[in-house]
Amino acid sequence: MSETPADWTQADWTQADWTQGDWTNGVEVIRYQACTACGKVQYFRRNFCAACGANELADKRASGEGIVYATSLVARAATPETRAHVPYNIVLVDTAEGFRMMAHGDRDLAIGDRVNARFAPFAGRLVPYFGRLKF
Repeated sequence: MSETPADWTQADWTQADWTQGDWTNGVEVIRYQACTACGKVQYFRRNFCAACGANELADKRASGEGIVYATSLVARAATPETRAHVPYNIVLVDTAEGFRMMAHGDRDLAIGDRVNARFAPFAGRLVPYFGRLKF
């Protein structure tokens, strides 16, 4: 089942701030949306609020700070492009803004660690990469 109407096109996605880009297109920024009707936040871009269905969403830039929710060390390359990176750590991070995201992280991260994002190349793409927050 699709999250968008059958007649949805890329041209319908015109929220001005998204044209600035984010890490998915090479810009060192993590973006999320906040619903102006109910206040819920969501990481995956949609043209509606997943919580209440409203279509008035505000584009926000994440601070990059969060807490590790889960971590998994990948020891087997999924593709030839990732072989050079093995072993690498995949983490789920609960961000300071209230959404959870999957990203790469330092190998020694543990559940509950406070982290901060930077960006690093991985298999030919720029990806968010979390490291332990330095105090």
